[in-house]
Amino acid sequence: MSTTLFPSQSQPEPVPAPAARLALKADGGSRGLVDGAWWPRSRDLLSELPALTDVLDPLWGRITRVAVNPAHWPVVPHQVPVHGHTVKVGWFTPELDPHKLLLLSYGKGRWDLLIIPPETGAASAARLMAAASGQDGPPLTASALIAADKTLHAASAVTAVQVGM
Repeated sequence: MSTTLFPSQSQPEPVPAPAARLALKADGGSRGLVDGAWWPRSRDLLSELPALTDVLDPLWGRITRVAVNPAHWPVVPHQVPVHGHTVKVGWFTPELDPHKLLLLSYGKGRWDLLIIPPETGAASAARLMAAASGQDGPPLTASALIAADKTLHAASAVTAVQVGM
């Protein structure tokens, strides 16, 4: 009689979530209408917020609340478990710019981030991150930054076509 031994199946090691794609104004920079930009990989707050809080908690203190406009989020959960605590999530339709994420840190303050749509191309996202985290330029709302970039991109495309003729 022969016995066949199968190696025990090892548990796969957990794969860490990718780091948040984020650009913030420098410390001491002037606060404007936005304090930086966040470029999530999807429109799933349950999967995106933990990576964001991993970066922001050490910088700004524990993020305890988040507010979004539900216009671009198919599901807005009431709370999101993150490493070591839970972030409460609220939504506000008319009061909050649809391209902005409001973050609150207990005892530390409020921060507003431009949300770059996940489907945005890398070049546009880089321009938007630079604009939202830069110290210069006119203060624009999150939606105005998105609109200005689309206008700039459309004008550049028209110029490129005209030059190529």
